[in-house]
Amino acid sequence: MLLGSQLRRLREARGITREAAGYSIRASESKISRMELGRVSFKTRDVEDLLTLYGISDEAERESLLSLAREANVAGWWHSYTDVLPSWFPTYVGLEGAASLIRVYEVQFVHGLLQTEEYARAVVRRGMKGASAADVERRVALRLERQKYLLSDHAPELHIVLDEAALRRPYGDSEVMRGQLQHLIDISRRPNVRLQVMPFGFGGHSGESGAFTILSFPDTDLSDVVYMEQLTSALYLDKREDVAQYEQALKELQQDSPGPEESRDLLRGLLQLA
Repeated sequence: MLLGSQLRRLREARGITREAAGYSIRASESKISRMELGRVSFKTRDVEDLLTLYGISDEAERESLLSLAREANVAGWWHSYTDVLPSWFPTYVGLEGAASLIRVYEVQFVHGLLQTEEYARAVVRRGMKGASAADVERRVALRLERQKYLLSDHAPELHIVLDEAALRRPYGDSEVMRGQLQHLIDISRRPNVRLQVMPFGFGGHSGESGAFTILSFPDTDLSDVVYMEQLTSALYLDKREDVAQYEQALKELQQDSPGPEESRDLLRGLLQLA
């Protein structure tokens, strides 16, 4: 995505159309569009030809962008799990790992970054009916691997609103649910985690469209991405006007939900009932 955005900036600065850029690398206009959105892999020769077309002759600048192209083609750690993942999810894992701010509204279950191992196993078993025990364990292992990023030295900010429904809907037995609720109380005290609970008592709210995630990145060339998972696919929205609507919905959810400390009190109450 970063390389694609820089190539787009260089092309637009030269006033070159996508069609002309595509012609220079023996490709279509749509191929250039996919490259600029970071949706396809990069051939070094194509990047070299585009840089020449865009008038980039400085060797240091060329090498910097070609280095990005080489890095972009290196498979991430999560690709070893693609055999147990739906086709659209590896893209999300890569984006999540690159984000500096992750904003979430979740209603069905606790978000994957905050699940305990036992709770995650119960969720995966429910979602992968008929899967072998080995495949279930590999999916759980991926989820736990993702969580390491949240606890790392370069951890992103995680701002999450959990609907009370996600906390009351049991996955696993009562011991699993108690462990999950206690984990949420504990991890919500981390400085990079802001956890709020939208209580049933509030009634209708701005999360009426269902769960969604907004990913923001440290590089200003990259636009925010909204991720929404569906039964057989996922949506990735990055148009400014689309992202703005989801940002407004999450802002209202945050304003209408109790703050982090009051939400911890709600979690403690649910823990006593579990």
